Amino acid sequence: MTKGKVIGVNGNMISVRVDGEVALNEVGYVVLGDKKLKSEVIRIQGDRAEMQVFEMTGGTGINDEVEFSGELLAVSLGPGLLGKVYDGLQNPLPELAERLGFFLDRGVYLEALESEQRWRFTPKVNKGDKVRQGDTLGTVPEGIFDHRVMVPFNFLGEYTVDWVIDEGDYTVHEKVATVTDAKGGKHEVTMAFEWPVKRPIKVYSERLRPEEQMVTKVRLIDTFIPVALGGTYCIPGPFGAGKTVLQQITSRNAEVDIVIIAACGERAGEVVETLREFPELNDPRTGRTLMERTVIICNTSSMPVAAREASVYTAVTIAEYYRQMGLKVLLLADSTSRWAQAMREMSGRLEEIPGEEAFPAYLESVIAAFYERAGRVRLHDGSIGSVTIGGTVSPAGGNFEEPVTQATLKVVGAFHGLSRERSDARKYPAIDPLESWSKYEGAVEPNATEYARGIVFRGDEIDQMMKVVGEEGTSLEDYLVYLKGQFMDSVYLQQNAFDEVDRAVSVERQQHVFRVMMQILVSRFSVESKEEARHYFNELRQKFLDYNGAEWMSDDFKSLETELEQMISERDAGADERGEKLLKSLTTEHSHA
Repeated sequence: MTKGKVIGVNGNMISVRVDGEVALNEVGYVVLGDKKLKSEVIRIQGDRAEMQVFEMTGGTGINDEVEFSGELLAVSLGPGLLGKVYDGLQNPLPELAERLGFFLDRGVYLEALESEQRWRFTPKVNKGDKVRQGDTLGTVPEGIFDHRVMVPFNFLGEYTVDWVIDEGDYTVHEKVATVTDAKGGKHEVTMAFEWPVKRPIKVYSERLRPEEQMVTKVRLIDTFIPVALGGTYCIPGPFGAGKTVLQQITSRNAEVDIVIIAACGERAGEVVETLREFPELNDPRTGRTLMERTVIICNTSSMPVAAREASVYTAVTIAEYYRQMGLKVLLLADSTSRWAQAMREMSGRLEEIPGEEAFPAYLESVIAAFYERAGRVRLHDGSIGSVTIGGTVSPAGGNFEEPVTQATLKVVGAFHGLSRERSDARKYPAIDPLESWSKYEGAVEPNATEYARGIVFRGDEIDQMMKVVGEEGTSLEDYLVYLKGQFMDSVYLQQNAFDEVDRAVSVERQQHVFRVMMQILVSRFSVESKEEARHYFNELRQKFLDYNGAEWMSDDFKSLETELEQMISERDAGADERGEKLLKSLTTEHSHA
């Protein structure tokens, strides 16, 4: 075992004189009496190593001993991860609390997977079968999924199955198979194995384009700024604009198999709220608790700074692991700004040349490498799995020009920018429809959504102009465009999170309702005055809100739709050529669906 001596302490970073060989990202332990503090090597210069300590370093002094493990920072992968709450180092927090009480002690590390729990193993291979890394040896039921027990990802080349255990109940550390490599070496396989967190899992045959939409059941997102399965998106916004709420709604309603939440450096109050609410939330898919298909990696702002980085990588590694089972995984990182601040702090202690706003010069490449671990892949057995990554960014003062937001925008496929004005006006979700964008295809025909967004843009311009010249200085034609923009904002871009029906809207309903709304947007209404137009649109808006709250395809829904179409036809003076074409294309698209 390689050992070393502490020669310097600077906050969460220590300098160590090493007696032997060490590797970058290797785990070491600072020995403080009967406690050992977990650390990671982040820089090596000759016989000197700089290490970030994942605990408070109070009491650490010169010449304290450091023991190196010879292993990289890794997570345990196997059955039993779902429903767990871990810290950044994959310590199960409820078990830690049970052992230590309200105040967690440093230097205490527990097993990530329960060693006593027995799992019903069903073999899927026979003696003599050829297997390779990532191939399924057997399955165990985990919640509503069949958890694949796989050949460990570090087994390179082809192996022959020598022996596989019979169907039965076993613990994660019991041997379930023996395989032989090409040179005749025998290897034992258990249900659990370890994998380094900073090494992407690439055990698949093909990486696919993220083309299939990830349905969130939020109208504004699915229709105008969609996210694809295996894609990436970010949610920047000022403090209190609703980033965490939007993530929680997404995790509940998104059409994915597994949700992983990395609470990275967020305030303890917000994290406690998540931990309390998730076990209480009903999963619309199963009717059971949402926690059964969720993993929470929790590293609050009051925990040691260095562990923030570990929590992000721990979360994405677990996400990639479940992707290897052909599942759709959603990873929500909240917030990547706190992670970047931890990097800035460590970079300062390493005395590296600072970049913009003192963030490290390599900030962009680190953020890009994290988001690149998302993706939709075809596995060796032909099944398709995906990891979709959504990260929140908390720029100071809501300034989207700061380095973390800009570095994120360069690599993500969709930008859901939250607005302080919309949040203060109690508009949910508070995503700014004028600033936000997406590179992915949504639920509705792109030309139609472009037309609708154009109405919102033009309506906003007229609103700004009216603040200067007043309503009387605006033409009736412009005023109608303004009313259409306001109407669309209130009935389609906003959702009532307290309404059982309106809080989660299926794609089929979104397409149907959008077509009805487009009849209003393209129509040239015959009104005599602005007062008459305002009164008409107020009635239309209220009717449409009732329509949004009616059960899909119920008698009430159909009746309200008939009333709406009657109200539109009474004032409709026809549409321009472009509007007619768009309505026709939407009707055709709807009839095909």
